[in-house]
Amino acid sequence: MGQPEQRAEGAGPFTTRLTWHLPGGGTAVWESRLARRRGLIAVRSPGAPISRHTSADEIALRRLDRLNVIAATAFIIGGALFAAGAAVAQFGSGDATTCASIYFAGGLFFNTGGYVSLLQVINAPRHVPGGEGRLVTHGWRWWSYEPTRVDWLSTFVLFAGTLVFAVDLLDSFLQGLSVQQINRLIWAPDVIGCLLFLISGHLAFVEICHGRFCLRRRSLGWWIVAVNQLGSVLFMVSALAAFTRPATGSLVNADIANWATLTGASCFSLGGLLQLYERP
Repeated sequence: MGQPEQRAEGAGPFTTRLTWHLPGGGTAVWESRLARRRGLIAVRSPGAPISRHTSADEIALRRLDRLNVIAATAFIIGGALFAAGAAVAQFGSGDATTCASIYFAGGLFFNTGGYVSLLQVINAPRHVPGGEGRLVTHGWRWWSYEPTRVDWLSTFVLFAGTLVFAVDLLDSFLQGLSVQQINRLIWAPDVIGCLLFLISGHLAFVEICHGRFCLRRRSLGWWIVAVNQLGSVLFMVSALAAFTRPATGSLVNADIANWATLTGASCFSLGGLLQLYERP
């Protein structure tokens, strides 16, 4: 028996790497993150010792680069504003409204970064399994529904998380709330948003590791995912520490909540900075 026409790798219903034989001989390897972030696909010609990367067309590359810069910049600024808000809260240099305003501004940048990340997935060049080993550019779209793609699902969940955070941040401006209302309107959306961030990060690891645990010290994409996931973990720690005790009306631990927010937000800023270099 000969070699199979194609070999798919991934986890569950998700395909994150696909290898197939080219009609004229040789092989092509499509990897989800490499194709959608840098517009590249690996092709090995018949008899060639190593593969070479083939780029998508100029339209796709310019599109990916522009979206990447916008998303990365939004996360850098959003993370910096969240860190500033946490610093104001921790060191007492402003009132609750000042902190809420800084967080809200940061949330708007996170919303922007989340949606633009989704746009980057939606408008990334696509592969044609069994084809000539090239990426095909389709027309611009503002929305799609592709839950069987792990990259789409990861960025969609991330964007949903930023929208849930927006509810939390808006509710934080409300005055005169009872402890029960604070936990229901502010704390609960905060925890849900953090959970969505964690799920998004897990799916990003599935994409870059092809469904298995991996440690790739030389992979910029892996470090971006890892730093952002650390930020998500710290945000969840902050959210849990920010629960208001019904008996006393005080937070579980305000210091942990503020410092975890500050360090977690710094991780997102660092992730955005690294993302600037993961470009076509």
